[in-house]
Amino acid sequence: MAIRIESIRIENGSQNAPGAAMRLSSFADYAVVVMAAAARHAPGTKLSATMLSAETGVPLPTAQKLMGKLAGAGLLASTRGAAGGFELARATDAVSLADIIEAVEGPIALTSCVDDLRHDCALEQACKVKPHWGVVNEAVRGAFSAVSLASLSSPSAVRAELVDARAPGVSTAAHPSTGSGRTDIPSMSIA
Repeated sequence: MAIRIESIRIENGSQNAPGAAMRLSSFADYAVVVMAAAARHAPGTKLSATMLSAETGVPLPTAQKLMGKLAGAGLLASTRGAAGGFELARATDAVSLADIIEAVEGPIALTSCVDDLRHDCALEQACKVKPHWGVVNEAVRGAFSAVSLASLSSPSAVRAELVDARAPGVSTAAHPSTGSGRTDIPSMSIA
């Protein structure tokens, strides 16, 4: 299963609306919020869905479901019993935004043609763009991978900087609309 365009929301419900933007699903967004809250606790602190729901405002049933998925993906470790609970399974600098999103939504895929198992696009046979979606998809996943849970849980603002995200072997020919041969994606760092 992959994150597909169906799980990315358009701001005003219309793809043609001025100011429309691609968005993560609320479930993925809440997963990031819950993981960032968990990261702000001291290492080894036993956490519960009730505690993190109260801290973040994420509804308790959603927090419970998220914590199960995050534990299943190895991002949280769970301990049963009276002294049990959840704790981070890895250091905050070893968990990326991509890890969190993929834990609850599956692999990041901007279009269905990035998923080799799907062949449901009406344009697939004649599409001249399909060979390029893999590079675009990896650039987006790379941007998500560059943001650590440590930076997301920091009280300091995260600052975006543009970096050259061109994959090895990708043409450096100038883009016709911009005249630029760069593929710029944001890289996040603590301000």
